[in-house]
Amino acid sequence: MEHSELLRYVVATLERLELRYLITGSTATIAFGEPRLTNDIDVVVELPPARVTEFCRAFPGPDFYLSEEAVREAVQQHGQFNIIHPTSGLKVDVIVPEDTPFNRGRLARARRVRPAADYDASFASIEDVIIKKMEYYRDGGSEKHLRDITGVLKISGDQVDHAYIAEWASRMRLEPIWEAVRERMSE
Repeated sequence: MEHSELLRYVVATLERLELRYLITGSTATIAFGEPRLTNDIDVVVELPPARVTEFCRAFPGPDFYLSEEAVREAVQQHGQFNIIHPTSGLKVDVIVPEDTPFNRGRLARARRVRPAADYDASFASIEDVIIKKMEYYRDGGSEKHLRDITGVLKISGDQVDHAYIAEWASRMRLEPIWEAVRERMSE
């Protein structure tokens, strides 16, 4: 299974189950920015506790590895869990969002994107992808997040609401990172 096939399967499954979701992370930065390799798909999913078993059945073994116990724990703690496709080694990181103003906003701001010619998917907005990448950079320090942000700004910069990013950067204490990104872009 290729990355694009796994993305198609995940999107079709979430839409069939009528679960609210958005694609984020590297898959989103590739859609809005410069291409790069990635072995995972990051997806935010509102998954009610009563739907966990149904969700897990949608990713059956041996094609997929998914721990129902890990899913239940992530739902309870608003954490994340993985769906692994063992044959390809590809992974889906499923994030169960906390009920925060930012998460409510980014779910509401989701937009339909066409990742392939034959289907659409719900993606995080460009701005929300940038904000989360800044947060990941702050928490982990990986340069790949800053490269992803600058790639998005180079390709989609005229479509980006800089005021929205600045507002959330201030609220989330990400201003120094946002300023560093802006300086990189002006070089």
